[in-house]
Amino acid sequence: MDNLNFIIGKRLSELRKSNGLTQSELAERLNYSDKAVSKWEQGESMPGIEVLYRLSKLYGVSLDYIVGEESVCAPPSPLRKNRTAITLLSVLAVWLTATVIYVLCDIFSGFKPWTVFCWSVPASFTVTVIFDVIWHGKRLFFLFVSLLMWSLLLCLCIQFFNYNIWTILGIGVPLQAATFLWAWLVK
Repeated sequence: MDNLNFIIGKRLSELRKSNGLTQSELAERLNYSDKAVSKWEQGESMPGIEVLYRLSKLYGVSLDYIVGEESVCAPPSPLRKNRTAITLLSVLAVWLTATVIYVLCDIFSGFKPWTVFCWSVPASFTVTVIFDVIWHGKRLFFLFVSLLMWSLLLCLCIQFFNYNIWTILGIGVPLQAATFLWAWLVK
């Protein structure tokens, strides 16, 4: 029985991590304590069959996968697919907003603010950073922060092109170094 507890615990831990959930987040969804989730994952105790069934539905896997000894690859979770779709839809909303602003300015004032599309790039990275922090526990946080920083600096250069402020990109070098050090310290 101890071996089965260990197998189930290992699978539950793998599934939770692959779906970007913390023990606290999972416990909250199941109305259990994070200590109970920890005990399940360490093989100290086993969740009831109702909880195992709810977990299989949450992760989009069969009960056989959770309790079986064979190492079968788990299919991608519907939860992860939904999160990706929501993130992509949010980024698309940024670009739709930029397009609407461009069209309205063109129609009503004859002015074509093409730079609104440039500013959509850092806005998209901002949305991506927010969703990465909320749903994935900062998995790609530092990559998105770097891309956000560089895109903001480039947008400033493009927006104020007539002032020839390309040297502002030099600010990005120490900021990028600080981002690398920050990522290294966090790990």
